[in-house]
Parts: sequence; structure tokens; C-alpha cells
Amino acid sequence: MSYNTTTKTSTYTVTDIRKTFENCIADIRMIARRTGKWDTTYVDRLSKDILKLAENKYLSCVTIILKRNNTGYQVRAAKFTVNDNGNTNEGDRAGKNYDWPSDEDTYLTVVLSYTSFWHALSVDQRSKFSDDFEINWTSSSEDLSFSHLSSDKAQLYGSKTYEVQKTNFK
Repeated sequence: MSYNTTTKTSTYTVTDIRKTFENCIADIRMIARRTGKWDTTYVDRLSKDILKLAENKYLSCVTIILKRNNTGYQVRAAKFTVNDNGNTNEGDRAGKNYDWPSDEDTYLTVVLSYTSFWHALSVDQRSKFSDDFEINWTSSSEDLSFSHLSSDKAQLYGSKTYEVQKTNFK
């Protein structure tokens, strides 16, 4: 009688995280450009914070939401969910952002969700880590279920075992 065992280890590096997020950030740039709501400088600043959190295993999800100015109604959204124990060795290309509207009465917002590693830090440790963030992040009570929108899995970005799954809501 013989037994087979398989051991799966996370072998990704900071380089794999950066490579994976290149496509995610390219998507965010395309969404900003399609909607006309964020300039490239803001997306650059946002990208720096996202990468810093991801490289330290503190980021679990980035959610981009297009909302109505007067009502706050969520028109569209894209979630980029991190999986640091995935199966892909290389990911898809950024894209499929052609149907984000550029309506005058809308704005974009971003919500970052954090891992248990972030929540395990002391208040002082979190404060020191975020001292050089580009954006002054605040807590959010945004409903991220998007239950009134339909969802579909979009691109899967990845390098080695580090993945980011994009889900579109419209």
C-alpha cells in the first residue's frame, strides 16, 4: 500500500506581489480614465498605498465604486480580492472596463479592506506604518455587498501563488 502526499507552500516574493498588482493598478487607471473622476497623480498616490499594504500582507481587498453625487447610489463597482495561497502562475491582462460611464453626476471612491495581520498590529504600529501614506485613509461604513448589482468574475491576476481576483458589479 502506498500513500501520496502533496505539500503546498507559498513561494511568492514581493516581486510577485508587485507584478500581480501592476494589472490591478492598470485596471484602476482605466476606470479613472473612462469615468474622468481621478487624475493620474491621484491614481499614482493610491497605487503607492495599495502596494505598501500588499507587500506587507496587510491588504485583503481593494474596492472601487462609482456612486451618484446626490444619493450615494452605487452605479458600478470592481473588487480586487487578494488570495496569497492561489494556484495561478501568471495572470490575465487588465481590461474589460469599457462600460464604466462618465456621467456628470457621479464620483469614484475606494475602500481598502485589511487582513488579520493588519488588525493584529497595535494602534501605535498601525499609526507608524501609515505615517507616510499618500492618502489620509478613514474608516468606512460602505455596504460592499452590492446586492442590487449583478456580479461576474473578471480577470485573475497572479504570479506564483499570489493572486488578485477581479469581480465586476453592474
